[in-house]
Amino acid sequence: MMKPVKTGTIALLLFLSLIVRAKPPLEISRGPVSLQFSITEDGKPVYAILYNGRDVVKPSTLGFMLESDSLFYKGFSLISADRKTVDETWVPVWGEYSSIRNNYEQLTAHLKHRSGKLLDIVFRVFADGVGFRYEFPKQTGLTYFVVKDECTQFQLTGNHKAFWIPGDFDTNEYAYTTSLLSEVNNAPVVRAATDIAVRTVTDSLAVQTPLMLKTADGLYINIHEAALLNYPAMQLHIDKSGFKLSSNLVPDAYNNKAYLHAPEHTPWRTVLISDKATEILASKTILNLNDPPASTDLSWIKPMKFVGVWWEMQTGKGTWNYSDYPDSTDAHGQLIPNGRHSANTANVKRYIDFAAQHGIGGVLVEGWNRGWEDWFGNWKENVFDFVRPYPDFDIKEITSYARSKGVQMIMHNETSGSATSYERQLDTAFRFMQQFGYPAVKTGYVGRIVPRGEHHDGQWMVSHYERVLQQGMKYHIMVDAHEPARPTGLQRTYPNFMACEAARGNEYHAFSNGNQPDHETILPFTRLMGGPMDYTPGIFKLKGYAPWAPDRSVHSTLAKQLALYVTIYSPVEMVADLPENYEAKPDAFQFIKDVPVDWDDTKILEAEPGDYVTIARKEKGKNNWFIGAITDENARTAGIQLNFLQKGKKYKAVIYEDAKSAHWKTNPEAYAIRSMTVDSNTKLLLSLAPGGGAAISIMQSE
Repeated sequence: MMKPVKTGTIALLLFLSLIVRAKPPLEISRGPVSLQFSITEDGKPVYAILYNGRDVVKPSTLGFMLESDSLFYKGFSLISADRKTVDETWVPVWGEYSSIRNNYEQLTAHLKHRSGKLLDIVFRVFADGVGFRYEFPKQTGLTYFVVKDECTQFQLTGNHKAFWIPGDFDTNEYAYTTSLLSEVNNAPVVRAATDIAVRTVTDSLAVQTPLMLKTADGLYINIHEAALLNYPAMQLHIDKSGFKLSSNLVPDAYNNKAYLHAPEHTPWRTVLISDKATEILASKTILNLNDPPASTDLSWIKPMKFVGVWWEMQTGKGTWNYSDYPDSTDAHGQLIPNGRHSANTANVKRYIDFAAQHGIGGVLVEGWNRGWEDWFGNWKENVFDFVRPYPDFDIKEITSYARSKGVQMIMHNETSGSATSYERQLDTAFRFMQQFGYPAVKTGYVGRIVPRGEHHDGQWMVSHYERVLQQGMKYHIMVDAHEPARPTGLQRTYPNFMACEAARGNEYHAFSNGNQPDHETILPFTRLMGGPMDYTPGIFKLKGYAPWAPDRSVHSTLAKQLALYVTIYSPVEMVADLPENYEAKPDAFQFIKDVPVDWDDTKILEAEPGDYVTIARKEKGKNNWFIGAITDENARTAGIQLNFLQKGKKYKAVIYEDAKSAHWKTNPEAYAIRSMTVDSNTKLLLSLAPGGGAAISIMQSE
C-alpha cells in the first residue's frame, strides 16, 4: 500500500494578507534551494530559483494565452499567499526504494487578473529542486476555457551544455545530441532520422524534456514536468540570444493546446539542481509531486522478468504477420500462411520451456492476433482484433501449457496509432486477458494517431494513456506502453504503470544504425528521470544477428548488456535475446537469472551524463546487492567502495566484466567472470572497455 506514513509534521499553515505589490519578493527555501516570487509593475508573475545563493533560473515570467484572454500573463495582482511545510514518508508498491521521503516547503500565490479571473500558482521547494504548477479555482468568470499557449519561461544564466533530442510532437526516439544551447538546431537531426516511423517537428529550436544541462562551473540542472494528466506534454523553445527557455505545448488539429474546465490544474514544471550529478539521479522529487493511488488493493501488482519472440522478429528470423499480404487468401477466403510467423503454438511453447527452466516469470508474444498484414503506414482506423488469434496460435493450449510450467503469459496490443479503435475494444480486450490469466499487457502506438490530427504527446492522447491505466486498475492488468508520451512519475498514482518505452531503445540496433555507446549514459539523466523504461537489454549475440545486414552490430559489450539491468531500471524487464544465444553463454546468463527487478535501496555511486554511470541496488527483502557500471566510447576504471554493505558481514561477489581485449566495435562478446569475498571495507577497481561495462552480484554468505 502507498498510504503515507507520517514521519514529520505537516504543519505551519500560515495565511498572509498581502498588498498588491510584492516587494521584497516572497521567498521559500529547503536546503540549498531557494525560490523567489513577485509581481512586476505591469502585473506579470515572476519567479527565480537559486542554489546556494547562485542564480539558476533568473527572474522568469509565468502565465497563459487563453482563447478568451490573450493577455492572461500580465495585469495580475497578488491578493494573498499561503505557506506550509510537509515532511512525510510513503511506501511504494514497487521501485528503487522501500520508502521515500517527501519533504518540501510550499508557497501558494493567489492572483487576481484585471479581468477579474483568478489564478493560483503553487510552488514546492525541495532540497534538490523546485516544482510549480498553475491552478484555476472554481469561479464564475472562468469555467470552460481553451489554452492557446502557456507562457512559462526558464531564464538560464548562460550557454549551458545540453543533452537533447528534438521537440517532436509524435516521438521521443531520437539519438541524443550533446551541444551548447547556442548550437541547438534540430532540423538536420530530424531530417537524418529516417529510421523513426512518424516525425512531427515544427520548431527547429524546440527540444524535448527531460532536458539535462550542465553549467560551465559544474552545476547540473534538469528541467521536466510531473503528473502529466489532461494536458499536452511540454517541450522547450530555446531563445539563443539570451538562453531563455519557453514552454512549447503539443497542439491539436486546431492548434489549441488544452481544453480545460475549472477547477483544474496543470502538471508540475520541475527544475532539479545539484553540484553533484549523482544527486540528480537520486532525486525523487518528480515522484513526490504525483498523487498517491486511489486504490488500496494493489497486491496483484507483481514485478517480473520475461522473454519473448520479439527479437527474432526484429532481426528477421520470423514475422509478426501470419500471411504476407492482407489479400493473400485461399479459395475459402482464409489467409495463406507465410511459414515464418513467430507467434505459433510450437514456437511459443519453446519460449515457455526456456522461461520455466531458468526461473523467468513471463513470456510476451507479439503478432498473435489478426491484423498485422496491413497494420503500418496506412493511417487506418480499424486494423487489429484484440481477442481473435491467428489460426496457428492456440491460446487455450498455450495458456494451459504455461500454467503447467508456472509461467505467466504477457499480452501484446499494438494499435498502429488507432487509439479510437483500441478504446472501443479496450473493455473486451481486458476481459479477454482476465479470462486467460494475462497479468500484463504491452501496448503500442506505432504510426500516425487516429483520431486524425492528434499527436502522440497531445492532450487527447495523454488522456487516452490514462484511460488505459484506469481500465488496467479495474481489471488488474499491468501496463508497459510503447510509443507514448514520456513518463512524468505517474507510476505513483497508477502503480500498474510498470514501464514504457518513450525513448530510443535497444531495438534500434536491429533495424537501423543503432545507438552510440554514450546513449545509455545519457538516458538516466533524461528519459529515466520520469519513470522506468522498457529498454529491452540483454543482447548476447552482438554481431551477425541480422541476415540482411551482416555488418550490423550492437554498440555495446556483453558485460555492458548485463550492467543495463541495473542502470536502466524497469520492474518488468525483458530478457531480450534468443534462447539459443543465452544457452551458448550460460555463465554470463547467470547474472540475468539472478538480478531482481524490485529493490529496497539504491545508491548512485558515480555518474557523469554522457560519460559513465555506476549504480548499486539492494534486492527487495534480502541482503543481496547488485551493481551495474557502464561507460561511453571511452575506456575507464571504475572505483567502487562497498561501504553500503552491512558492517561485519561477508559477501560473495561475482564480477562479470569486459575481457582485456573487449571493445564495443571490434570484440564486443569478450568477457570474464571472477569471484571474491568482499565486505564493507572492500574497494573494487573495474576496467571498463570502450563501450563497455561491468555487472556484479553480491550475495551475503551463509
